[in-house]
Amino acid sequence: MDFSTDQDHESVRSSVRGFLTRSGTEADVRRIMESEPGHDPDGWAALGKRLGVTAIGVPEELGGAGFGFAELAIVLEELGTALYPSPLFGSRVLAAEALMRSGDERVADEVAALADGETIGCLALSEHSGAWRPDRVSVKATPAGDGYSLEGRASFVVDGAAADLVVVVADLAGEPSLFLVPPDAEGLEREPLQTVDLTRRQARLTFDGCPARLVGTPGTAPRVVASVLDLAAIALAAEQVGGAQRCLDLAVDHAKTRVQFGRPIGSFQAVKHKCADVLLELDAARTAVRTAAWSVDNAPDEVPVLASLVKAHCSEMYELAARECIQIHGGMGFTWEYAAQLYFKRAHSSALMFGTPDHHREALADRLKLGA
Repeated sequence: MDFSTDQDHESVRSSVRGFLTRSGTEADVRRIMESEPGHDPDGWAALGKRLGVTAIGVPEELGGAGFGFAELAIVLEELGTALYPSPLFGSRVLAAEALMRSGDERVADEVAALADGETIGCLALSEHSGAWRPDRVSVKATPAGDGYSLEGRASFVVDGAAADLVVVVADLAGEPSLFLVPPDAEGLEREPLQTVDLTRRQARLTFDGCPARLVGTPGTAPRVVASVLDLAAIALAAEQVGGAQRCLDLAVDHAKTRVQFGRPIGSFQAVKHKCADVLLELDAARTAVRTAAWSVDNAPDEVPVLASLVKAHCSEMYELAARECIQIHGGMGFTWEYAAQLYFKRAHSSALMFGTPDHHREALADRLKLGA
């Protein structure tokens, strides 16, 4: 694999960074995260329609723009750097990938709509305990006429309140299966959740006799969900790299200007060590994420191992960067007025999403067949 400068990669990064410079400032982020939808419709349109990031990695025959997961990871890294609230993760990474990997040709129109950005999707999988496992879902599916009816509840649905299209994992006679629920379906209720991280909205979806359409064949959900969660882990790790870089930049900038005992605090050895420790962990994480993202399109057999590896490492690395950023800022780092607390909340929330570092280390051991 070659990680030298790639013109396409730099073009993608430059386009997204330019958008964030104009529309993704800290003031923009605070305004958007406190708004009712939790994202900026105009900003989402700019990302999807003008920049085309929602189509990255989607096959051209399905309305995509080509490229691959490596380019999508670059977009997510930049969005993570700015903490820009958008439905890209829930719609493009979770919902679109679930539909594409289902093998069902009948969902081509839905995938094209997600790739175009005109439709926002979400994946309803986790039950109330927060387990992201298809064999533990609390939604049940039963045949009803020409389709199916869903009963139950799914929690912690990323972008669930804003989604137009809901992909649901439900139990069908003991077989976890995928279903598609239209936005105007009767019996679907959405309840926004109060979360620590205000920049990523989550919701609880309740299905009460909700009509649904089967995606693929019964019993395919475990295979599809396993592959989607691996991609989600890599995508989340890319976001974590971007957020950690921003934490380091904030800490270094503050250390250069904050004066104590007649000298900048950045001149003190203890502060230097904190920044150096974060930098070493960050460099290792960035290389690991690039490798994992590259493997999605070039070495898919390696994805399960690399996904757990990067999720475990990047979760702890981001939390370290966020903690040290607050420590270097001192008491004011905890206050609402400074951005450090926003990154700390995102770091903590992301570390728990799709499995803790310990969970992924156990998964890594299992996937490497290391035994007990």
